[in-house]
Amino acid sequence: MTLDRIRVEPGVCEGRPTIRGLRLTVDFVLRLIADGYSVDEILREYPELEREDVLQSARYGAWLASERTSAVA
Repeated sequence: MTLDRIRVEPGVCEGRPTIRGLRLTVDFVLRLIADGYSVDEILREYPELEREDVLQSARYGAWLASERTSAVA
């Protein structure tokens, strides 16, 4: 899995994952997808993004969701 467009830098956007160092966070793109925006709609609204940016954001979210968690008692 390639996630070369996702960057985490402590001084950028409070250390949240961003796309190519832009001030657009992965969680913002994932929320757009969750709200029903298509990839084409996202690209139209945010022309600085590329199709692969949106796809890698979704891959990153899926990767995080696949991590095992343990209940803390």
